[in-house]
Amino acid sequence: MKIKKHYVLAAALVLALGAAVYLNWQFSGTPLISPTSKELGAATYVNNDAKATADEAEMTAESEMTPEAKLAKARTDRTQAQDKAIEEAENILSLSDTSEDAKAEAVAAANQIEQRILAQSNIEGILSAKGYPGAMCYLSDSGCTVTVLSSQLTDEAPIIIKETVISQTEVEFNNIVIVDV
Repeated sequence: MKIKKHYVLAAALVLALGAAVYLNWQFSGTPLISPTSKELGAATYVNNDAKATADEAEMTAESEMTPEAKLAKARTDRTQAQDKAIEEAENILSLSDTSEDAKAEAVAAANQIEQRILAQSNIEGILSAKGYPGAMCYLSDSGCTVTVLSSQLTDEAPIIIKETVISQTEVEFNNIVIVDV
C-alpha cells in the first residue's frame, strides 16, 4: 500500500510539472519552434554585422598571394623584426644610467643578431647560386628553417639545402627543417 502511494505521488508531481511547463509556454506567446530559430552550427557575428575584421581581411589577402609574394612579405617582416631588435640593443647601449651588465648583454645580443643575419644572407646567397633563388633562411637557437618554393624542390634539394646550412652554421643535420611554399 505504501509503495502505491509513492508511485501515485510521483506521477502526480510529473503531471503537475508538465502542466506548469505547458501553461508557461502558452502564456509566454512564443512558439515552441520558431521559423527564425538559429540552426545548430550556423555561424553568426556577435553584433550581426557581416563586415570582416582587419585580421580576417589580412588572412584572406595572404591566402590569395602567390608563393613568391608570400616569401617577399616574410623577408620584409623578418628584416623589420631584426632591425627592431638591433635598435633596442642600441637604445640600451645609449642610455647612460644602464648598468655595465645590461650593456654587455645588449652588446652580446646585438652581435648574435648580426651573426645570424650574416649567416642567413650567406645561406640564401649560396642557395640562390645553386638554383633556389627564392629560398629564405631563419636561424634560431634550436635550429634552422629554410623556406623554398615548391616548384624548385627536387629529389636532391633537401641534401643540397642541409649541406649549405651546415657549411655556414653549427646547426645539426636533424635540426634543419625545409618548408615548401
